[in-house]
Amino acid sequence: MLELRPNCECCDKDLAPESRGAMICTFECTFCADCAAEVLKGTCPNCAGELVRRPVRTAAALARHPASTKRVLKAEGCAPKAA
Repeated sequence: MLELRPNCECCDKDLAPESRGAMICTFECTFCADCAAEVLKGTCPNCAGELVRRPVRTAAALARHPASTKRVLKAEGCAPKAA
């Protein structure tokens, strides 16, 4: 089950569970759409994986399986991983 992290790892922007502007990689690293497109060019800086839109969990499913409250932020800043 997806963790649904609450913020962008780059800029710390809040990303609500229902946000359609949240992007993730296969390891659930989470970024806002602006950072994913403009800063990271669609590539996760942690694993070099593709960033895609995070699915939205229904309200009923959120009640049973709430989103994470643990914030993750890249202390060293955010830049694309070198190839």
